[in-house]
Amino acid sequence: MRKLKQFDTLVIHEFEEKVFHLPVHSHTYYEIIYIFKGAGIHHLNNNQLSYKAGDLFLICPEDEHYFEIKKTTRFVFIKFTDSYFTNKSHLAPDAFLMSKPETMMRHKLLKEVKLVLDEPCKTILRNTMENIVAYNCRKDAATSPLVYYQVLSVFGLVKEAVAKLDIRIDNGAPDKEALISFIHQHIYEPEKIQVKQIAEHFNIAANYFSAYFKRNFNISYREYVNSYRTKLIEKRITTGQLTLKQISAEFGFTDESHLSHFFRKRHQVSPTSFRNRPAE
Repeated sequence: MRKLKQFDTLVIHEFEEKVFHLPVHSHTYYEIIYIFKGAGIHHLNNNQLSYKAGDLFLICPEDEHYFEIKKTTRFVFIKFTDSYFTNKSHLAPDAFLMSKPETMMRHKLLKEVKLVLDEPCKTILRNTMENIVAYNCRKDAATSPLVYYQVLSVFGLVKEAVAKLDIRIDNGAPDKEALISFIHQHIYEPEKIQVKQIAEHFNIAANYFSAYFKRNFNISYREYVNSYRTKLIEKRITTGQLTLKQISAEFGFTDESHLSHFFRKRHQVSPTSFRNRPAE
């Protein structure tokens, strides 16, 4: 089986075909595939998903796929490597610091069902794709913040579509997306995300919650919360728009000393030294 390689961080490829130009294949990069017009079957791993205009597919390096075109199809392939998002992490909104696009693209559920977008999301997606294609004539598309945020908006629409799928993947346990969303929403209120409170909110026994979280997310609850909080604090420190006192208050620390102790344990440097470090 052919494995395609790509070294450019971002490639935007728009084309129209009556017969798809590739047999079953995989690749070393990620693909967002949007159907502007046409119809057929997308063979993805062991699944056959019919497609039509307006459909969206997310492909990761572990996937194998090809298209069986029934009606002339106009595709847009947005292809990017791991470094595309890594190099722009300083631009990422808080919501994407932990829920990374690459992680979303590996979601097993998205290989088994089609994403369904309702209006106005369907029109927004088409307009976004047209914007990305229109910008592709520029040589700086791969480094453009404008294109980056347009791509991120696609993943925002994907999140909405996934939330509407009437499929349980957790055997009746609390919804994972809802749990993570609750943590992110209340990250600035430490008392609300203590194990006792969050377990009560999701009707889980407090003495079972930590084990449940570790089993489902492959990371301890405490480590997840601390990592997410640290990433947010890093952004606040790096921008230089807030004082350490303001950051301490925002994240519920008792004072600057408490913030410094927390930050030093994770970075081995003080917040001040982190802020003043030479730019890489």
